[in-house]
Amino acid sequence: MVVASMAPGSNSRGRLLPVIPVIDLSLDRSFISQLIVKTCEEFGFFKVINHRVQPSVSAQLEAAGVEFFNLPAAEKQRAGPPNPLGYGCRSIGLNGDIGDIEYLLLPADSSSISKRARIICRKDPIKFSCIVKDYVEAIKELANEILELIEEGLGLGGSGELCKLIRESGSDSLLRLNHYPSNCNSNSNSNNRKKDNDIKSKTWSKRKGRESSRIGFGEHTDPQILTLLRSNGIEGLQILAPASGALGSRMAWVAVPPDPTAVFINVGDTLQAMTNGRLVSVRHRAMTNSYKSRMSMIYFVAPDLHAWITPLPGMITADNPQRYKSFTWAEYKTAMYSLKLGQNRLDHFKIDTKEGAAQVMNQNSLEGNHE
Repeated sequence: MVVASMAPGSNSRGRLLPVIPVIDLSLDRSFISQLIVKTCEEFGFFKVINHRVQPSVSAQLEAAGVEFFNLPAAEKQRAGPPNPLGYGCRSIGLNGDIGDIEYLLLPADSSSISKRARIICRKDPIKFSCIVKDYVEAIKELANEILELIEEGLGLGGSGELCKLIRESGSDSLLRLNHYPSNCNSNSNSNNRKKDNDIKSKTWSKRKGRESSRIGFGEHTDPQILTLLRSNGIEGLQILAPASGALGSRMAWVAVPPDPTAVFINVGDTLQAMTNGRLVSVRHRAMTNSYKSRMSMIYFVAPDLHAWITPLPGMITADNPQRYKSFTWAEYKTAMYSLKLGQNRLDHFKIDTKEGAAQVMNQNSLEGNHE
């Protein structure tokens, strides 16, 4: 069923926090397409259950990621530094952002995966390559399904406007493995951690709310069309969402309950631009865990570098003039690399309301000439 994943909670300031929407893909298609759009309008984020990504496929990639991140630092560094693909540690992007994180950024096309595998996994590159390819193929199918549902929910029918952007051979989609070491990893050897496990498990519930206290990956939005995330069941992901209180609604950080059987999906900047602001790109961040390491596998759905990003049919109206200048994906990536992690990239592509109104008049005139 389509329900929230937990009862509404509250933060330390007494604000009522929203629940995380859950979409069950086994339900009626027309119903869930409308619900996905509504959820993306309000939150830009939801959890998907009863999807077709097999648990064994996800488990194999997680195991391969754990094996890589457990390698000695010198071996991992052979797969870096990121340019932007490859292995990176602490440094995020090109403008001084850092976090308690190490990561592996991989291309999503088959031939590039095979080439990268020879550097990343010298022990058995063919096996690593096959594991990554199997996961990319499965998660890409889910991404296509979600984009089709969004198109239907927006009233675009089977136009394929969104799906064709990632079905083309030049798609710039990426796969990223993020590893957030526990806060105590640098101060404890493996024997000490094993000895402490019993004590930690007994005090876990008492420490709830204090286990995630350091930023692993700072707040940001994703620049792509969609992001599909699966993690290993350790909490840490947070989204910025409206929370109600005595003084009205304000934005607050909401912890996303982990679920390794589900896939979490968020709207990216590009989809916000293509829907003229109707669907919102959610701000999110990742916190480290005091006692357990967290690993997430993220598939970023992106178009070809030369793809023209412009509002979809019907998204520009008299009441909602064009909000953003049209751009290529390459242009947006250039802007992304020039800015700090937390900066709002779409702000640099905003157009004023007069210019947007003129765009509507021109569009209406063109449509009238075709009748």
